[in-house]
Amino acid sequence: MPTPRESILAALHARLSALPSTVLRGDVLPERVPAGGLVILRDGEPGEPEVTLSPLAYHYQHRAEIEAVVQDADREGAFDTLTASIGTALAADRTLGGLCDWVEAEAPRSVDLPIDGAASLKAAVIPVILHYTTADPLT
Repeated sequence: MPTPRESILAALHARLSALPSTVLRGDVLPERVPAGGLVILRDGEPGEPEVTLSPLAYHYQHRAEIEAVVQDADREGAFDTLTASIGTALAADRTLGGLCDWVEAEAPRSVDLPIDGAASLKAAVIPVILHYTTADPLT
């Protein structure tokens, strides 16, 4: 049986996989960016939990990251479409089917990356905060 943390990350990956882009989890950036863009989910850090004692519970604000990358003649438009579709996917179910209390994304931190002999990449890291509670930090 997967841990709550793994169940939440798998549900987030599944939600992102419905996008019209290539969606990976924890993979390295491939040599080529697919035409529809690329999304890579990074598991991130759970951080220090707040703890309640009766009953014992660990309340996390887990910080995962979504890397969004486009390589298109209309980089700005393609990037805007990709980040908006990520926002729409997250807003459609803020609890990921009841697995977590709340999912919220922060604004993307974008950067243009020039590529020798090819169209430049536009990429961003989008922090996603996963609020959830578990009875044990290891299970």
